[in-house]
Amino acid sequence: MVDCNQEELKNKCACTYSSCSRRGKCCKCIEYHLSMNELPGCIFAKISKGAERSYNRSFKYFAKLVLDQ
Repeated sequence: MVDCNQEELKNKCACTYSSCSRRGKCCKCIEYHLSMNELPGCIFAKISKGAERSYNRSFKYFAKLVLDQ
């Protein structure tokens, strides 16, 4: 198993929800969002900061953003 530097990941995390307990714990974040049929905020941040700040993590919203580019 690969060790993650969670402090480094926490500092680089693009999600604006800074009080999240999963911040810097990518595996936990992905697992959490996928269990709710969502994508993590960092995926949206790659498109735009506004998209990430919307807190809409749905696949449908992500697809719309990608298609609108």
